[in-house]
Amino acid sequence: MNPNLWDDPPKAEALLKELKSHKNWVDKYNKIQEVVDDAEVLLEFQKMGEASEEEVNARYLQALEIIEDVEFRSTLNREEDELSCLLEINAGAGGTEACDWAEMLYRMYVRWGEQNDMKVKELNRVDGDVAGIKSVELELDGEYAYGLLQGENGVHRLVRVSPFNAQGKRMTSFASVFVHPMIDDRIEIEVNPADIEWDTFRASGAGGQHVNKTESAVRVRHLPSGLVAECQEERSQHLNREKAMTMLKSRLYEVELEKKRAEKAAVEANKMKNEWGSQIRSYVLDDRRVKDHRTKAENRNTDAVLDGDLELFIKAFLMWNSNL
Repeated sequence: MNPNLWDDPPKAEALLKELKSHKNWVDKYNKIQEVVDDAEVLLEFQKMGEASEEEVNARYLQALEIIEDVEFRSTLNREEDELSCLLEINAGAGGTEACDWAEMLYRMYVRWGEQNDMKVKELNRVDGDVAGIKSVELELDGEYAYGLLQGENGVHRLVRVSPFNAQGKRMTSFASVFVHPMIDDRIEIEVNPADIEWDTFRASGAGGQHVNKTESAVRVRHLPSGLVAECQEERSQHLNREKAMTMLKSRLYEVELEKKRAEKAAVEANKMKNEWGSQIRSYVLDDRRVKDHRTKAENRNTDAVLDGDLELFIKAFLMWNSNL
């Protein structure tokens, strides 16, 4: 109601985001209250012989599902959990196999983002020599993107009969996934211009003649920490510089978060070498099994998982992590 609200647009936008977050929780509470009240009324009807036991059970299971969903979302209670995220995939041990596996993971996260109404942008990509990708960085823009995907940090292991092996041997491949919160105007990160170094280069891959014939891609290096961010998404070098700077600040913010969470089995503890014994999750295609080694959650529908169905693993990790 303040007529001067929009005199300071960044502050107004931050206030509206906070208001929207509170409204979402109030709406969830009201929904729970509604389904619980409906279940109680239906139970009374059943006692009077005006509703069946099957109807009561169906309404009870509906209420239980909504309550469990809100319970797991209540674990997303840190400031950074509400943010969008940067997701980085790097092929590990395994050569062409690993590059192909990295591209499979890339598709999995893109599909997950699309299914959860998130905007997905490819910021940087390095293709494999034969097939797949060596590395790729994505931006997933949506509510609680970082909070939901934070448990994907670590090494992902694939076991399958290789399409690249003439003998049809069973092969094992690795790829690492790193997830960083994408900071917004609510979080201020100051970077001394004297501490950064810029490079420009020609973008690679698809994108049209302009992208590939001009040095529109940029790389920024933070000298004190050694952190590097690259962006070749936009046609304009200026826009790529802005996005690369945001990426760098997001990584610096993640470093600070890790320092604060060091005593609590932080995310960085899961980022190990891309080889045997360090994986957080295994995808065994011929046995039709995907298993998370931290939470012990398992899904036998490997096709659905690789098509973006990560809900089981995301919920299991958040509940497991909240109990650490």
